[in-house]
Amino acid sequence: MTESQRHHAIIDFLQRQGQLTVSDLIVNFDISPATARRDINKLNELGKLRKVRNGAEAVNLPRPAWTPFNIYQAQNLDEKMRIAQAAAALCNPSESVVINCGSTAFLLEREIVGRDIQVITNYLPLANFLIEQEHESVVIMGGQYNKSQSITLAPQEGDASLYAGHWMFTSGKGLTPEGLYKTDMLTAMAEQKMLSYVGKLAVVVDSSKVGQRAGMLFSRADQIDVVITGKQADATIVEQLRAQGVEVILV
Repeated sequence: MTESQRHHAIIDFLQRQGQLTVSDLIVNFDISPATARRDINKLNELGKLRKVRNGAEAVNLPRPAWTPFNIYQAQNLDEKMRIAQAAAALCNPSESVVINCGSTAFLLEREIVGRDIQVITNYLPLANFLIEQEHESVVIMGGQYNKSQSITLAPQEGDASLYAGHWMFTSGKGLTPEGLYKTDMLTAMAEQKMLSYVGKLAVVVDSSKVGQRAGMLFSRADQIDVVITGKQADATIVEQLRAQGVEVILV
């Protein structure tokens, strides 16, 4: 992790926890006491945190949203990178995979780019990146462009049958023993059309989403083949998912 990436991660930690100590930095980021204090001093000078005795506390700053051009603004970045690597390892040469929108999805396609894998997506920033990197096989799902999500939404139910993949990789706002939840109804319904035409469904969510219930139930647990999440995920929910036949990979 670079210094810039670590600083973003420290701010993310503070936004969630409110405060941290020098010891927290040393343990969570595997850095020396001198580096931890230097990080706090530098971020304090930039006004991104408030230095306090033996640590720091959050300041009320609006968190910048991540974009494909600023992926390191994504929350829980390190964990999402490990999730993306584990997801990419599931894909075999000559397979087709459906990848939907989101920061983890974007990290996943960075792991896949250049491999003998066909990528099917309605997420235009992801498709553009693959094309710019001269990825051999990219399929862009048709439909009307949705500016707020940078995706295409197909107006007709039957359009989903035109596409098929060995895997669908998707994320959401929450994962419980009932299944995966999403908050954006339009994109969720567009993705649901694909579920009947993919071989396996893989859910990629960071551990902070495990146990959360928000929005609509996108897929029931019995529709999910694999969950990839962080080792900090709620152990009780992990076991409940496994008891229902879901493979859970902790990274």
